[in-house]
Amino acid sequence: MIFDYETLRLIWWAFLGALLIGFAIMDGFDLGVGMLLPFLGKTDLERRVIINSIGPTWEGNQVWFVTAGGALFAAWPMVYAVSFSGMYFALLATLCAMFLRPLGFDYRSKLSSQKWRNNWDKALFVGSFVPALVMGVGFGNLLLGLPFNFDNDLRMVYYGSFWDLLSPFALLAGLVSVSMYVMHGAIYLQLRTDAEIYQRCKKVVLYAGLITIALFLLAGLWISHLPGYHILTEIVPDGPSNPLLKMVKKAEGLWLDNYNHYPSLWAVPAGACILGLVTVFLSLINRPGLAFISSGLTLTGIILTAGASMFPFLIPSSIAVNSSLTVWDASSSVSTLHLMFWVTVIFLPLIIVYTSWIFKILRGKITVDYVHDNDHKLY
Repeated sequence: MIFDYETLRLIWWAFLGALLIGFAIMDGFDLGVGMLLPFLGKTDLERRVIINSIGPTWEGNQVWFVTAGGALFAAWPMVYAVSFSGMYFALLATLCAMFLRPLGFDYRSKLSSQKWRNNWDKALFVGSFVPALVMGVGFGNLLLGLPFNFDNDLRMVYYGSFWDLLSPFALLAGLVSVSMYVMHGAIYLQLRTDAEIYQRCKKVVLYAGLITIALFLLAGLWISHLPGYHILTEIVPDGPSNPLLKMVKKAEGLWLDNYNHYPSLWAVPAGACILGLVTVFLSLINRPGLAFISSGLTLTGIILTAGASMFPFLIPSSIAVNSSLTVWDASSSVSTLHLMFWVTVIFLPLIIVYTSWIFKILRGKITVDYVHDNDHKLY
């Protein structure tokens, strides 16, 4: 094998982060557009413009969501088991909400009734808002720790409930997620539309961008006072996947431990804030293409900030700290990680190339006149 166990674990931690970032960038603007639909579209034609800006591509973008779930199951089975057990009802609510998206896209224009279309617009809003909120809430709960433990036979028991997930800090993380997707979606709409919708998008980017930065900074200040986790015993990067073989300490401020040891990491959250301001500026001076790139980098910085804070922890336990799952003790076998590595190396570039080709083919402005003239072809 080319890579040892330690290297493969690090690679798959990076792959998982890349898939989450890919989902945030590619599906994030879909969710943002869906949340903005009832507010930016003042007429039925304007709403059809907004829907048609993502109609041909939204389903393909969700491949990042599916791939991230599959990779989590195969590469980090313990993490998959704990997260899907602990946040089962939250994830179920996300899936149920996302079911509204294909129905909304397919059935909205089947009838000319305005009431019918307005109801589907609300459904598309719910199908976009709930996943965006829940994903942020999920990240917030990872930083807080989930109430689970393993017994001596590595059988997991979860002690929390759905309502326990909705703590103030977790909801703040959810609002960060919602606001950054709204900003990202508004930038995409600014790139794909013109006239009145274009001007409204500039205002949304301004407010959503500033709100995202403010909430992100507030969350960072809050994290500095949250209990964090630190491994006390010697780390064995190529050891067995048994989380009970280590000792963990939990204390206030430890989520900043990595930043204190590696000060260069402060460039990640600082870069996210700066790029957020750059996004707003580029939007205001009518450079939506560059603003979309900057917005994607802002989302990347926000997600990487959480990852850099938690490393090497994947899911900490709030009630049995030694049961916390880390990069070093929660992975699949070395042969599984190695096989999946080559599958990813082969197929991930193909997905990126195909996605880039699709967006190149479908580039251009979606206007009210275009939708009106192609009424029988579009959503």
